[in-house]
Amino acid sequence: VVFDKVKGSYSWDVDGNKYIDYVGSWGPAICGAARDEVNDALVEQLAKGTSFGAPCALENELAKMVIDAVPCAEMVRFCNSGTEACMGVLRLMRAHTGREKIIKFDGCYHGHADPFLVQAGSGVATLGLPDSPGTPGGSTKDTLVATYNDLDSVKAILEANKGEVAGIILEGVVGNSGFIVPDQSFLEGLRALCDEHGALLCFDEVMTGFRISYGGAQKHFGIMPDVATFGKVIGGGLPVGAYVGRKDIMENVAPAGPMYQAGTLSGNPLAMVAGIETLKILQQEGSYEQLQERTERLINGIIEAGKENGHAITGGSISGMFGFFFRDGPVKCFADAAKSDTEKFAKWHRMMLERGIYLAPSQYEAGFVGLQHSEEDIDATIAAAKEVMALL
Repeated sequence: VVFDKVKGSYSWDVDGNKYIDYVGSWGPAICGAARDEVNDALVEQLAKGTSFGAPCALENELAKMVIDAVPCAEMVRFCNSGTEACMGVLRLMRAHTGREKIIKFDGCYHGHADPFLVQAGSGVATLGLPDSPGTPGGSTKDTLVATYNDLDSVKAILEANKGEVAGIILEGVVGNSGFIVPDQSFLEGLRALCDEHGALLCFDEVMTGFRISYGGAQKHFGIMPDVATFGKVIGGGLPVGAYVGRKDIMENVAPAGPMYQAGTLSGNPLAMVAGIETLKILQQEGSYEQLQERTERLINGIIEAGKENGHAITGGSISGMFGFFFRDGPVKCFADAAKSDTEKFAKWHRMMLERGIYLAPSQYEAGFVGLQHSEEDIDATIAAAKEVMALL
């Protein structure tokens, strides 16, 4: 599908076909695509300039909003994408600890920087690539891979690499192997292990930040990481990224400290103003209650339709993020997700698309509901799901 335009909860392709859109630019369109308040603020800013190459007050305004919302955020460094944020936080964890090794989890995606392209989920999983060609072996030699929701796998790596692990990075809720929720005990265990071994805990909140709660996954689960990464929602549909954390850690970043990171368009006024307006909308009373109610109704309707027609299916949601698998549950990690019926999912996706429903085109991607998805949108989607499930 090649898109021509988007508005609210809808997208249109170049042939004029209209879709109810549950991808939402992969998450940023939480308030609805091309939201009037955001667009009006962008037009006003355009007259003032699109890039300064120097600090602007808008950076401070958005940073203060992030700090007020996110438990671990005492300082913020803006960049231009989630990938760039994860690159920066990786360097920061190494700089702060003086160690080089990092633990990630199979099926978790942290952008396309070389050190993270090991069992990375997302497009890598969809395309069946174990790693990406062009990634030199040296760039991944210090990347250690554990199993999501398996604390023993983390303990074993830490014991085998005592005093060498700079940090552990994970998606607070996995959205790049489908939709996988962490066990509370798993997150609590990671926090304790990091404290025990002197490693930093990093939540990659590029997807979950300001989506599963206003304060992200760390607020939702009540776990305090040392550092975290953000993107998507905080740019309101424009390219943005940020990494945040405790002041003593963040002060390693230049110019306050010796760890270098910079970007010509980092903190540019357009992205900042779009992020500010988006967060203002999300602060309005009832926003997350609406996301929770409509997303639950959507995913429950899809799962019920599947079960009524004899399909093995499992899934769930948190706030405006959802997903399901064509297999019996539970799904706790990428290995579980990989046992899903991906051929059936491909047929499901095509048949839903033909009925005007645009969903993530991979079993290994989460879906997103926004504030402008109406009750009628949800009803139409469930009706289409019932029809398709009966034909699969």
